Amino acid sequence: MPRLAPISWRNFIKKIKSFGFVGPFQEGKHPYMTKGPLSITVPNPHDGDVSVDLQMKIIKQAGIKRASWMNKK
Repeated sequence: MPRLAPISWRNFIKKIKSFGFVGPFQEGKHPYMTKGPLSITVPNPHDGDVSVDLQMKIIKQAGIKRASWMNKK
């Protein structure tokens, strides 16, 4: 299986949305996205990329399998 690589914040949000999440919404320090009753915290927009570790933590919280994440464009 190919390795994960850092991804830009904008592309990360697009990819999360492709799994049915809506947002990001802002209340407090960090934005969040929702899908039905599930709510996940996403990083604040910034110039750098979203790291592999952070991607893995968020997709695990979202209930997305790694293989599914890798196959989405």
